[in-house]
Amino acid sequence: MTQPDTPPSSGARTVRIPDDRAGQRLDNFLLGQLKGAPRSLVYKLVRSGQVRINGGRAKAERKLEVGDEVRIPPVRLETQQDAGRSPPKGLLAALEASIVFEDTRLLAINKPSGIASHGGSGISFGVIEAMRALRPRDTLELVHRLDRDTSGLLVLSKKRSALSELQRLLREDHGSGIEKRYMALLLGRMPDGTMSVDAPLHVGLRQGGERHVQVNPAGKPSMSHFRVLERRGGQSYCEIRIETGRTHQIRVHAQHIGHPVAGDDKYGDPAANKRLREQLGLKRLFLHASTLEFALDGGKAPYSLSAPLVPELIEVLDRLG
Repeated sequence: MTQPDTPPSSGARTVRIPDDRAGQRLDNFLLGQLKGAPRSLVYKLVRSGQVRINGGRAKAERKLEVGDEVRIPPVRLETQQDAGRSPPKGLLAALEASIVFEDTRLLAINKPSGIASHGGSGISFGVIEAMRALRPRDTLELVHRLDRDTSGLLVLSKKRSALSELQRLLREDHGSGIEKRYMALLLGRMPDGTMSVDAPLHVGLRQGGERHVQVNPAGKPSMSHFRVLERRGGQSYCEIRIETGRTHQIRVHAQHIGHPVAGDDKYGDPAANKRLREQLGLKRLFLHASTLEFALDGGKAPYSLSAPLVPELIEVLDRLG
């Protein structure tokens, strides 16, 4: 087991990595050790060399190994009691009501649009911070992430072994061990059948640090499959299966084929979005993570998790007629 947390005001401490933390990224390990620390502070500590692994400097994304000795510097953190801050009750209630599955290893929610997966960049509380406040006795970790504006299925692990196996499935062969499906309203009339988009994606930064993704031969391989379920009001309601999980993948691939996601204020059509907002009341991105299918225990324990389409999107479809 890791050593118990010492008070923030004490000196530096060294933690030896146990078996159940092997393979965890350094930044995620530090976030667990420095309860309440903003992600920006953790990165600053690593960049400045105050965090050491086996006496040497390391990068935030380094994977830890059993027996590694991690030096954690003294950090003064305000506790939630000190700061008088805790996740808003409304957020806690919304997430408690959004739980769609739970067993001894995993917890899945139907994440509302507008809530980030984790805090940072001016956001005090995301899903993981709020869920940890709801479940202080569980060791919760995000298995994957969803864009803030995307609603739908988000899975958290309750056991380190489940997190490690799922992350391995996500990494291996472009994540082919996990089937991910989304529902989206795309602008315009998509052709019948399934359209596969094989287009590499590159993440760039705009002024101010905002991420912007574009199709670029220098990017990472990215594959999406768009299938029209029905056409309504000149728009296309689609199911999308993705083989890779790149940042903004569906949104950029949809833009690339000339049918951007409805309500997308970053990669979409501003004029069409304005019409949909005024005529149908669509005030958000019409993109919803609907299902995840995978198997744990080396394929012996199959999971099929789903999150139903949220009411505000169902209402938009109904108004399209």
